[in-house]
Amino acid sequence: MSMNSEVQESDPSGAAPGGGYRSVFAPGLFAGRRVWVTGGGSGIGRCVAHELAALGAEVVISGRSTEKLERVAAEIAGDGGRCAWRAFDIRDEEAVKAQVADVLGREGPVHGLVNNAGGQFPAPLQFISKRGFEAVLASNLTGGFLMMRELFLQCMQQGGGAIVNMTADFRNGMPGMAHSGAARAGMSNLTMTAAVEWASSGVRVNAVAPGWIASSGMDTYEGPMTKIIPRLKQHVPMRRLGLEAEVSGAIVFLLSPAAAFVTGVTLQIDGGASLGSGIFPTQDHERSVPFDGFHRAVTPRVLQGAGGAAGSEPGGRA
Repeated sequence: MSMNSEVQESDPSGAAPGGGYRSVFAPGLFAGRRVWVTGGGSGIGRCVAHELAALGAEVVISGRSTEKLERVAAEIAGDGGRCAWRAFDIRDEEAVKAQVADVLGREGPVHGLVNNAGGQFPAPLQFISKRGFEAVLASNLTGGFLMMRELFLQCMQQGGGAIVNMTADFRNGMPGMAHSGAARAGMSNLTMTAAVEWASSGVRVNAVAPGWIASSGMDTYEGPMTKIIPRLKQHVPMRRLGLEAEVSGAIVFLLSPAAAFVTGVTLQIDGGASLGSGIFPTQDHERSVPFDGFHRAVTPRVLQGAGGAAGSEPGGRA
């Protein structure tokens, strides 16, 4: 089942808090461009959609929750941007084909894709069922492949474009989330292959690999993870967690003309967490200053009262 919307226009009744998105990129950078963000109803995807809209893009967001998509589209319209939404499951091949065709027919060409949708659950490898393993691969790899393929076949093969895929910090394996690690590594390899095969069509394909990011996804975990998450910053050389805006900025760069000669890259955004080892312990400090450009960012509940999302005292975030 899927649901569609028309482009939601600017609505002055929903004024943005804090004066709007504080992007480091030039105003109007994406004017006249259309970018599709999967998983745009929450977390990093929501942030990316906001930044792109603030830079002039016509944004299409998709996901499975109509309520979340409507809320983000209304936020963007309230900030003066343009946003359409589509509710469907990217794991459903026929739905992907139909929704891509519908967006192209109703809205026009899509110039960029942010393959952000995904999810996983913590579990030791020996306790992951076949069904659970395949479900995580479908969400984090197969669904992204389907979105890439259909937008390429139906649009980008003729008109070019840029794709940014979402992976994760899998560089040293992902103990406790083996299914997600396998999917994310696969997406990184798929990114490299697509970068070569689709270069002659004027399509660039890159990926980002966020580490521990203070995002709404943290509140989906239960049990022991709720005790572990507030302590994660102790394992990051920068001694803090990343913010959604710090991931969004990297994605926007990879979509932008400034990255015209960048393709096939997986960019780590993890504060150095995947580097080094216990042989050379990192030092406690407060020297890493976060970039918090997202005016509508919300600190995850699991981090509230735990030194703030970025490792300093809470403040400046809803």
